Amino acid sequence: MNIRAIGSTISIMMLACLLFAGGCSDDNTTNSTNNNNNNNNNDTTSLVVANHISADSFEQIPDSVFQLVQSTYKIFYGHTSHGSQIISGLNMLASENTLYAKPTFHETGGDLVHNGDTSWVAPTREWLDSHPDYNVVMWSWCGGCSDNTEDGINTYLSAMNTLEADYPNVIFIYMTGHLDGTGPDGNLYQRNNQIRTYCANNNKILFDFADIESYDPDGTYYPDETDACGWCTDWCETHNCESCGGCAHSHCFNCYRKGKAFWWMMAQLVNSE
Repeated sequence: MNIRAIGSTISIMMLACLLFAGGCSDDNTTNSTNNNNNNNNNDTTSLVVANHISADSFEQIPDSVFQLVQSTYKIFYGHTSHGSQIISGLNMLASENTLYAKPTFHETGGDLVHNGDTSWVAPTREWLDSHPDYNVVMWSWCGGCSDNTEDGINTYLSAMNTLEADYPNVIFIYMTGHLDGTGPDGNLYQRNNQIRTYCANNNKILFDFADIESYDPDGTYYPDETDACGWCTDWCETHNCESCGGCAHSHCFNCYRKGKAFWWMMAQLVNSE
């Protein structure tokens, strides 16, 4: 798999900038470099990072690419309430234009939990083993990145890397944790940067959940924001913003931008095939 390195320069520059639980619940859907030495040496992927700039680039995606993504990928997605924000955003876009109908998802309850818990690995393997037509895997955090440790994040990164080695025809998408208001001095900021650094150093695919929450469309940075996205409320008081039936823990505009960033990421992946 040879993934295009679009957005890598932007994202590496932002490794020094970012941050980041609100309660977590199942919704209704059916580093230390020394500790990560089991990298797949045959991995030929290139860094792709979906962030706030990706959300701004949604309109640049050609119409034909949406259809190609829809016909190419089937996505296994593990999430609880915070992770549902991506799905809500995709549904908002699909309601605007049927061209943006989301690709095939299998959503499963659960998330990346806390502090080295890898209970999410077994259901991933079970699904992939019984559904070989699924070729993308993504798991989201709820509050588990905020209270994690360096070792706990290393365990997450190592488990993802092992899955990539065991399923070489499947794309695995890494993720940062949602903002929690603790800012650059908080533990979440360190743990998210740990994930970003690992992905940059090892050419992984990253959905930077926290980065999307950290910047408004003008590029203004909100280092002490929470997952509620207070700047979204302010922005939508002076701009036209799309409404939705609900965006878990947050503002509809936050979900909307995450949906756009997801589509941008998938466009980069399918363009590299």
